[in-house]
Amino acid sequence: MLIQKPASLLKVLALAVVGATLVACEGDDGSAGTQGLPGVQGPQGDQGPIGDQGPAGADGEDAPVTLSRLQLLNNVNNAFYVNDEGRMQAMSSEDLKEVRGSAKNVILFVGDGMGVSTVTAARIRAGEIKGMAWDDALSSDFDGPESNDLSFDRFPFAGLVKVYNTNSQVPDSAGTMNAMVTGVKTDIGTFGFDQTVVRGDCTTGTDANVLRTSLELAEIAGLSTGVVSTARVTHATPAANYAKSVDRNYEDNSDVPVGCGEEDIASQLLSLEARVKTAVPGARIDGIDVVMGGGRRHFLPNDATENVEKPTAAGAEGDRTDGRNLFDEWSALYADGVIAHDKAAFDAVDTESTSKLMGIFNESHMQYELDRNNDILGEPSLSEMTAKAIQILDNNPRGFYLQVESGRIDHAHHAGNAAGALADTIEMAKAVQAAVNLTSVENTLIIVTADHSHVLTIGGYVKRGNPILGKAIYAGSDTPQAASDGMPFTTLAYTNGRGFCDLGAETDSDAGYGCPITSGRVDISSIDTTAAGYHQEAIIPLSSETHSGEDVGIYAQGPGASLVRGTNEQNAIFHFVDYALDLIAKADQAVQ
Repeated sequence: MLIQKPASLLKVLALAVVGATLVACEGDDGSAGTQGLPGVQGPQGDQGPIGDQGPAGADGEDAPVTLSRLQLLNNVNNAFYVNDEGRMQAMSSEDLKEVRGSAKNVILFVGDGMGVSTVTAARIRAGEIKGMAWDDALSSDFDGPESNDLSFDRFPFAGLVKVYNTNSQVPDSAGTMNAMVTGVKTDIGTFGFDQTVVRGDCTTGTDANVLRTSLELAEIAGLSTGVVSTARVTHATPAANYAKSVDRNYEDNSDVPVGCGEEDIASQLLSLEARVKTAVPGARIDGIDVVMGGGRRHFLPNDATENVEKPTAAGAEGDRTDGRNLFDEWSALYADGVIAHDKAAFDAVDTESTSKLMGIFNESHMQYELDRNNDILGEPSLSEMTAKAIQILDNNPRGFYLQVESGRIDHAHHAGNAAGALADTIEMAKAVQAAVNLTSVENTLIIVTADHSHVLTIGGYVKRGNPILGKAIYAGSDTPQAASDGMPFTTLAYTNGRGFCDLGAETDSDAGYGCPITSGRVDISSIDTTAAGYHQEAIIPLSSETHSGEDVGIYAQGPGASLVRGTNEQNAIFHFVDYALDLIAKADQAVQ
């Protein structure tokens, strides 16, 4: 919902989660606060409550501005902002299954690009791997891979999420993750600021439109925090938890335009503690406790002698042109912290005695799950990283906030390789199960969702039990269907992208970029389309396949999970987390 803020409203607006009000702070002259605006209209047409009268100012001074108001306004100069909590506002207290603050821990899983078609195809593929077979004569309705469940399919609450960015029907990972972790939607390509920021214009990201995240609030509230991803930890989804950037591509200083003045994303990972303490006087935080993923190049100087994995002769791993080695700086900040760059070091981490862990396992993104065994130094899986993170974070009796991303689902889709995307989705489901096994449904809210979808389609009236990566075969037949052009086709296809490429057993999805762009139909009669290296046909030729704009799924269990139902604005996810942990109130209390 678009709400206009009158020019006379100064300082902040507070938008509470359920049944609360939108309240303006008093004017600069110390007069009584402006009457609260009507609540956001719910999807059933219920009008929200009227805000309470604002407190009178004292001696012409503004009343104190609380952290919660700073968090939910995020910008005093912007005439418009998007923060639609309509579905949550429409819920009465009787609808809620848990009281506010009933969770001790929250884990937010994001499958990057894990749209509904990806979940469906991965569910079937996982059933095939389990050996779930279908036989027309012998099987019951619930046999066969189609009746399989991924771990989060069994969660008791589920719904849909609208993923648009403020300036784009089809979103990117920066704007979408910003919505999830700040409660405010923003433009494509940016995070940490509201939509008044102009991508690439460093003058537009200021203290006036900066946003606070769930992770930052958790730090202030005294919870342990963690970020885990198979992408670079400086990539949009993980970085949106801790950094503020007018362009998601400013991953190290060499990416930031000369004269911009914005701190690069990798550097912001280290400066989080200092930045939050400056922005929120009285905050006592100690920085992110667990960081795992890829992206080593953004932490190392452009100097081959600093390489971790590459031989010196192969050139520098690092991209930084300022001479900084951020791993050395992190070690100086956290003398008791552990740095891991390979599977052996990861395995050696003692979760009971380790208070800080930085595991950066690749120069760029971590390997695709299908290709992980080919890594030079060895990499842990997403489920292994998730388990390790939880085992470290749960040492804090106050609880923890953990955000886990399966980042390479998205990348395999961009390469047009469904096999790779499904393998990484299945591994994410294993990571979710690992989290379920290591936590209690009584005190841990687990949310599983996606930032956006992809243009993967499933079609062709295909018979039960047919391989999801295979050629389409009609029920009652054993031979592939022929399209009007006389050639067979696969159940899975992409609307756009690079199109057909047959690389056989190749497990690196990115190898498909070496194939020519091939739009339209190819005779695949003699090709094994179930092989890892097969890249599906696409209608519209593009240099890479794109995101799509339809709703994505959201699944939840644990305290606060009952909020997750129906169709939701993406920024409501922040408010689900806040409700479960009573996060804003705890952060407010910590700085009083």
